[in-house]
This record gives sequence, structure tokens and C-alpha cells, in this order.
Amino acid sequence: MSDTSSAPQDERRSRKVRRRFIHLLIAIAVAISIGTVGFHLIEGWSLGKSIYVAVQTVTTVGYGDVTPVSKGGRAFATLFMLLGVGTVFYALTSVVQSIIESEVVASLGLRRRYREMKKVKNHFIICGAGRVGSRIIRELQRARLDFIVIEKDAQKVADLIGIGTHVLVRDATLEETLREAGVEHARGLAACLPDDADNVYVVLTARDLNHNMHIVARAVEEQAEPKLIRAGANRVVAPTIIGSHRMAQALIKPAVADFMDTIAAENLDLGFEQVEISPLSGYVGKRLRDTNIRSELDAVVVAIRTKGGDILYHPTGETTIAANDMLIVIGRNESLSRLNDLARQPS
Repeated sequence: MSDTSSAPQDERRSRKVRRRFIHLLIAIAVAISIGTVGFHLIEGWSLGKSIYVAVQTVTTVGYGDVTPVSKGGRAFATLFMLLGVGTVFYALTSVVQSIIESEVVASLGLRRRYREMKKVKNHFIICGAGRVGSRIIRELQRARLDFIVIEKDAQKVADLIGIGTHVLVRDATLEETLREAGVEHARGLAACLPDDADNVYVVLTARDLNHNMHIVARAVEEQAEPKLIRAGANRVVAPTIIGSHRMAQALIKPAVADFMDTIAAENLDLGFEQVEISPLSGYVGKRLRDTNIRSELDAVVVAIRTKGGDILYHPTGETTIAANDMLIVIGRNESLSRLNDLARQPS
């Protein structure tokens, strides 16, 4: 993740600029007030005329239509020009300097974040940080995985930077944007843009740049699913269809829906995991009943996807584990982490 202190630093710089701008306004107001009172008392002008001349002096406009005629008025005007105008110019210069410094520092910070992003490998790319994308971001953060977000909305970008997220303020449909996000060496990509046509273009471009990357795309309309598959998406998710299915389950089979909600709860130490069996793993060639998956790790294998892509649901204890099998397991997070390690360790 990127440096989480960047957002507070940006806020401090903004406060500094605001303070100096307020000081500038106060300096101008004080200078005009002093000039107005001085010209009113010395020259006997009305307040309106005195303000008019004071503003001319402070702004260095000097129309020349109204000028002091008395010696005292001219002496005061000379002193006022030296002190009043100088004070305002100094305050104005200070504000300009703060703005320039803020822009320079912000630019350097942005370049630093881009350099950090270029070092990220085997990561995930999230295109769009809307309601769907933000949920994916939270899941990736919870799993402590590296990812880069591509988002155009300024407010969403500011919020993401505030929590230390790598963000590219770009258009995700452009090829150069995906290259900048490191699509060639990314592990996976989620196309979460609100428009199906944009998601199709993102998937098509990303697949052309990385043939091995796992791509999941969002479909707003049901008819967009086959187009996204043809464009190169490995999986298409339609939130509307899933939502309606979940509502139907909650209505017809509430106990099943409650169980699925329990598993999905973020505060529960329980979840699904896919465990790939290494060819050198001690699990290769063993029956499920002869492993420690159930007895020691207290995990349940609910399905096995073979190397050929076939899926065996609810395997029995007599099922033999083969190299490169993908076990779909449910259990405690700590147990699933240990199982992943054991699946990769040589026997």
C-alpha cells in the first residue's frame, strides 16, 4: 500500500494556504481602513471618497481624479503608500508562494506514488471505485493483497488516497492507462465501470495485453454477459441478477440465506478458500480421509476442480487428491491459511 500520511499532509498544506489567504484579506481590510480614516480626518473627505482613494492607493491604480491637497494629506498619503501597499504586497506574495509550494509538493508526492505503483507486481487492478468497486477494494484490503485502482471521480480518488490506496486518476478504457497500472504483469482485473460498453472495452484491451490474467467483469444488463465473455472475461457478475436471486432465496429458503449471510459476514472467522495442490505436496495421491484436512484443520472440502476443469461436488473420503487439483474448502481463516501452506510444501 502507499504512504497513508499523504492525505494528512495534503490537508495541512491546504490549511496553510487558507490561513495565508485569510491573512491577506485581513491585511487588505486593515490597510483600507487606516487609509479611509486618515483621509477622512486629514482631508475632510466623506467616507465614500476616502474609501475610494484608499482602495486606489492599495491597488496602485491611481486614477488621479481625487488627490490630497493639504501638506498633512500628502504626507499621510506618502506614508500610507509605503507602509500600506508594502504590507498588502508582502501578504499577497506570501499567499502566492504558499500556493506554488503546495503545488510543487503535491506534484512530487504524486510522482512518488506513481514510482511506488510501478514496483507492484502480481497485483490486482480495479477499474472503477463505485459501489461494486469499493466493496472489492475492502475485500482486497482485508486479505492484504496488492492492488491498483483506476478512477476518474475526484472525490472518490481523494477518499482512496486518504486510506493509503494506490490510485490512478485516469480513464480505464484507455490502453495507456492499463499499461500504466501494470496490466502486463497483473494477477487479475475487475471491470466495475457503470457502463457495459466501457467494461467490454476494458476487458477486450486488458485481455489483449495479458492473455494469462484472470478477468472478472460487471454486467449492468443481462444481455451484456455473452459480450463480456467473448471479449475475454473469465467470469461475469451481474449484481442485479445476483441480488434478485438472493432475495428469492431469502423469501423461499430463509435458513439457507441466513447460512450464506453468516459465511459472508466480515466479523465471522469463517470463509471459503481455493487451495491448489502442488505436484510436490504431501497430499498428492492421498485419499481425503487419510489427510489432516478434516481431523486437524477442521476444514471441509465441498468440491474439487481437476486439472482438466471438471468439478466434483461433495467428494467422499475415498476421493484421491491429484496434483494440480483445486480444492474448494470451507473453514476457519487460520486453518485455511495453514492448508494453503501445506498444499504447497513438498512431502
